Amino acid sequence: MRRMLGVLAGALAVAALAAPAQADNGHFVTGSAACSDTGAGFECTGEVAGLGGTTFEITAKATGTARVECVNPAGHRVTGQDTEVEVTATSGRQQTPHHGRSAFQLTSTAVGVGPVPACPNPIWAAKVLDVTFGTATLTLSANGAAAAETTVDVR
Repeated sequence: MRRMLGVLAGALAVAALAAPAQADNGHFVTGSAACSDTGAGFECTGEVAGLGGTTFEITAKATGTARVECVNPAGHRVTGQDTEVEVTATSGRQQTPHHGRSAFQLTSTAVGVGPVPACPNPIWAAKVLDVTFGTATLTLSANGAAAAETTVDVR
């Protein structure tokens, strides 16, 4: 009986060591997150730590005001209506490093808008010239579940 208990205890210890670590404390490293305006998009950099699961992902979302230029079918350009846009960037799903810490750099794609409501006519083409952002919200997800969030100014 003692031998069986010893074997069982040994098996449980091996199973515990083989189980993947969990992301109990995934977080943004204090003061590391920063976002900069790139014209019609933004870029965010920083560092996350406390990762313990198998995968993680970082996303950034920022709302801004797009300055728009409209072009009619004859090629004439006119100032369009400022339009509110939401711009996102993501790291995509990444493998968690063994040491549980990772630097990141996220770059959004340039945002586009449709001709309505930015232009006076729906057959005109709208071109975003610049976007003015306020803040971006960065979210860290570990193993598909939200682990941490921070908000930073887009400068």
